[in-house]
Amino acid sequence: MATLRNLKIKTGTCKRIVKELHSYEKEVEREAAKTADMKEKGADPYDLKQQENVLAESRMMVPDCRKRLEASLSELKGTLAELEESNQKEGAEIEEARSTIAEVEQFFQTTEA
Repeated sequence: MATLRNLKIKTGTCKRIVKELHSYEKEVEREAAKTADMKEKGADPYDLKQQENVLAESRMMVPDCRKRLEASLSELKGTLAELEESNQKEGAEIEEARSTIAEVEQFFQTTEA
């Protein structure tokens, strides 16, 4: 059975994963710039290869993080729906969950377009 506590936890999880995803995206940009800079300066091939591996690892984290966010969002929606069915339609936790769902869905729309 869904509780307000579960809703609050799932809302926090969604928010944390969004922050994590933004962090990984920034890391990819930073590492890509660093790799390009190393190529321009003619860095040692071994160092360049290591930097490319770091960049590849960072790039792999973005899709993984998106999948976790999608799963977390669907869990949050399910918990919210259960609470609404049991006539708990108001409260700070519920409003926060609704706004988090809207933010995450908006995020997905802007990144997919």
